[in-house]
Amino acid sequence: MCDSKSCAHTAVSARRFFLRSSLAATLAVAAGGVLPGNRAVARTASPPKPQNVLDPDAALAQLVAGNERYVSGVSRRHDFTHERPALATGQNPYAAVLGCADSRVVPEYAFDCARGDLFVARVAGNFANDDMLGSLEYAVAVLEVPLILVLGHERCGAVAAAVRAVTQSAEYPGQISSLVSAISPSVEKARALAGDLQETATAQNVRDTVAALSARSTIIRDAAQAGKLRVVGGIYRLGTGRVEFLG
Repeated sequence: MCDSKSCAHTAVSARRFFLRSSLAATLAVAAGGVLPGNRAVARTASPPKPQNVLDPDAALAQLVAGNERYVSGVSRRHDFTHERPALATGQNPYAAVLGCADSRVVPEYAFDCARGDLFVARVAGNFANDDMLGSLEYAVAVLEVPLILVLGHERCGAVAAAVRAVTQSAEYPGQISSLVSAISPSVEKARALAGDLQETATAQNVRDTVAALSARSTIIRDAAQAGKLRVVGGIYRLGTGRVEFLG
């Protein structure tokens, strides 16, 4: 028995707990994985790739080391065959990448990664629309990735189109215009900066996307504030393959 106020509070708390639990369960089932905070459900003994259980700083260091191998031409030979049984039951990537759809920029190659190492979401112009944001929230909430990298690249066609739209009032057919509209605010900011507009707009777009992930997502923001997640940006150089991380 309880008074009406405490009963009401208990009922509200119970409903909130039920909704949170239901959401977590739904995400976990969709992932073929585990409920956040209860790894035993999804990973019966250990994660598919125990070496991928890293803190945010170690995850970033691993990306940097992999990119250095790629640039130097000494990428590892990855044993896909023997990884398949473990990865068939789940995944625990050590980083998520929001990258451009450009065919010249392949994150798994650029960071010398095997299957199951990176959770990659790609869209021309590497910006955070609702679908990209939801994908990254899934990576953080369910897969518990400790790092998100927003990866832009030089001579990006989507950024170039946005530059022409802003400076020459260029128009584009179909849904290409929606890509341009998403990137144009970064181009406008870049116009006030010194240097080549395409180059500065590319970097500004990455920085704006990094900021937008935390601003628009409580899942990402809360994980970052708890020290469980870092969100960083970088630019891929087509001529060398090197990724320059933005400060």
